[in-house]
Amino acid sequence: MPLPRALARFNRVVTNRLARPVAGHLPLTAVIEHRGRRTGRRYRTPVLVFGRDGGYRIALTYGPRTDWVRNVLATGGGTLHTRGRRIDLVDPVLGRDPAVRWAPPGVRTVLRATGSVEYLDAAVAPSAARPGPPAPPGPAGPAPIT
Repeated sequence: MPLPRALARFNRVVTNRLARPVAGHLPLTAVIEHRGRRTGRRYRTPVLVFGRDGGYRIALTYGPRTDWVRNVLATGGGTLHTRGRRIDLVDPVLGRDPAVRWAPPGVRTVLRATGSVEYLDAAVAPSAARPGPPAPPGPAGPAPIT
């Protein structure tokens, strides 16, 4: 069982605000930037991240039902900020490994002890696929008849 929801709420309000400025600079940490499913608002959440071929794996310490995970799945990706780099991620997929074989030994022990065995895999977006600025809005309503 992942960490309790009450702890997640506390961390969202208190700990995340303190961790965000340093999370992208410490080993195994990053900040995932994502958009709200309903609001479109931008959010930034500190995460534990591990590189893998062609992408990244993010430990889901609070399980797969957290808002940030649901946002990344709904929008098809997000942006990872780690060690001074900005990396666009696409094609998010949830996974589960009770042995947590993908994590380094010390981290693996903690993740198993807390029941945090789920993860989110995402691929690095190809350069050509990175979203550019939004298209300019078209005219309001149908075009006038001339």
